[in-house]
Order: sequence, then C-alpha cells, then structure tokens
Amino acid sequence: MGPLNKDKLKPSSPTLDHLRHYQLSFTDQLCPPVYTSFVFFYPADDADTKFDNLEILEQLQQSLSNVLTHFYPLAGRLKDNIYVDCNDGGVPFLQVRVKFKLVHVLESREPGELNKFLPFECDGDHEFLSGVQFNIFECGGIGIGLCISHKISDIFSFFVFFKSWAATFRGEPDQERPQFESATLFPARSLFGYDPRNAIFKTNIVAKRFFFSKSSIEALIAKYYKATNTEKLQRPSPIDVLSAFLWSRIVAATMVEWKADTVHELVHYMNLRSIMCPPRSEYSFGNISWAAKTVPSMGEGCNLVGQIRESIKKVDSEYVKTLQGGGMLGSVGEQVQRVARGEVIAFTDTVSGEGIEAKVQLTEEDMVKFQDDRELLELVAPTGC
Repeated sequence: MGPLNKDKLKPSSPTLDHLRHYQLSFTDQLCPPVYTSFVFFYPADDADTKFDNLEILEQLQQSLSNVLTHFYPLAGRLKDNIYVDCNDGGVPFLQVRVKFKLVHVLESREPGELNKFLPFECDGDHEFLSGVQFNIFECGGIGIGLCISHKISDIFSFFVFFKSWAATFRGEPDQERPQFESATLFPARSLFGYDPRNAIFKTNIVAKRFFFSKSSIEALIAKYYKATNTEKLQRPSPIDVLSAFLWSRIVAATMVEWKADTVHELVHYMNLRSIMCPPRSEYSFGNISWAAKTVPSMGEGCNLVGQIRESIKKVDSEYVKTLQGGGMLGSVGEQVQRVARGEVIAFTDTVSGEGIEAKVQLTEEDMVKFQDDRELLELVAPTGC
C-alpha cells in the first residue's frame, strides 16, 4: 500500500459562534477514547463498472465538507473529557493506493486485515474525532474507511452520519438535521475519578469472522425455542440465539471454570432512542445507548435465551429515567472497564443479506480452542454465506 496524500477537510460553512462549545453527556464521558470504524467496499470487477476515481474523490471530499456543516462536532477537538471545541479544525482525509485486488480482502476471514484501510488505529487516543481513508485497489474497486470517536457517537449515530454523507454525495434533497441533545438528555456528572483511558486494554486479543447461513440460524431458533417455556417467551431472534450459542461454545471450548468469585457477563448494547419517553429521533446524535447485562447461570437445563430476553426487557422507559437521574453511576466505570477488556462479539448482516456474520474477539489461546469447536464448525457457513 502506498499513500497518495493527506488532506484535512473542514465544514463548507463556518460553525456559528454559539455552537462552538459542544458539551459531552455523561454517557459520552464514560466511553473510552476509541473509534467506531467501518470500511465500505465498492467492487469494480469489469471494464463496464470501472470507477472514475478522480471524480469520486472530488465528490467525496465536497460532500463530506458539506455534511460536516451539519455534523460540525466531528471536525472539532475534544477538551478534557468535558466538551468539544467545534473550531472547524478539520477531518483527516487520506488517499491510499492498494497494490492488490479487492477480492483478496473480501475473501479474508481476518478482521485485523481491515485496519490498514482505516485512517487511525481503533484504540488510538488521537486528537481527531473523525477521519476518512479513500482506498483505491488494483482492480479499480474502492474502499472508504470511516472512523468516528466513541466519545461523541454510538454505533447508531455513526450510521446516521454515514447515511447523511452518502445522500449528500448522491445529490439527494436536504436530509433531516442531527439533533445534538445528548447532554440535555444525560447531563454531565462527576464520575468519581473514573478515567476513560484506563478502559483500554492492549492485550493479546485476536479477532476472527464466522458466518452463519439463514438455514443454520433457523435451526438454532427451532432448537432454542423448543427447549424454552413457550408460554413465557416469544420466538427468539437470530441475535438472541447466536449470542446464546456462541457463549455456550466459548464456555465449552475454553473450559471456563464456574467459580463463586468470578463474574461472567453477556452485554447487549441497546438503542435508547425508541425506548425513551417521549421517543427520540434516530437523528438524536451522541451516545444514547446502554448495555443490557446478562449474568448467565450455567446450571443444568438453564435457559440462556430466556435470560437474555429478560435482561433486555428490563431496559425500558422507567429504567432510562433512572439512568437520566444518575441513579446507576456508582459501579458504571467498573462495568465499562470490564466490557472494554476485549472479549466481545459483534454481529452484522452478510453480503447476501441472508445470513449473519459474527466477529468474535478472544485471547489468542482461547481463540485457538474456540475455532476448532466441533459444534461451532457444524454450523459455520462458507465466507459470505
């Protein structure tokens, strides 16, 4: 890979003076200084679909500059885990020429390979709140790597920004504007000496991708539904059953010892916007999400799917009101640090839209055991489903 150049793009219109101080919410304050990152690939495998990379580059830069006018905190600088100085400092925009074909990336099961297409390290403590890398492959395909700091955005706001940028790129009519109200919904608070930087743990964590076809998921749903008290539990969702299945295989493969003084947790991040009373728009920007925590009981005949659903059900509008009042802050810092240690599973749709991809992060030692688990291998599908 070879860099072409590096620009710093600013909003197309200066940010107004009264908007230059963007207060963090306490949910923003809690987040470690890491980036939410994705790479969006656009293949061009034949002469008829070759991209005019220069034209696309110019459109990307202009549309990004335009959309930053409305998402102005992304072009600012974080100050002391308290506020963002919306000074129009700019967003780094890197251009890179990749010396191989896009197909080699799409066929890889190593998520770590995607990091080279991003402008920053995901756990880097950088001054920038967002960044873009424009990757040009030998075949003519492109990849757009986007990073947004978790300090000001959850995954839901990340995709609101990306969709708004894409619509602006396509020249569509004005999109709904973001609403920067997270500090009003969750006012900043004293975090009792909690330092979000301490939640970053650079251990020997490795990540791998596992694909589950629609038929495998349906088989799991049928299995878990049959083993559950169907009068009390509605039909499990794909994420419910995959969470329970992967958890059981991690426990089995790594032979986790169930000790009285050890706490094991499953955490599902939930979008609070639709749960709040009154509900908030998807354009309500910030970290407006929270974790539904399940502490699995591994006794004989336990119903992990049921436990997960009960944990999620508890995060309702009354729960959110308590959270807004600061009633749950005592142990929050400790919980954030435990979650940030690295053993996480992230789910996304596969390219075909028919299956689900699970990105699993474990220690190197545990991953070796997990990826050879017999029951796991029986359900894992070929790359991309």
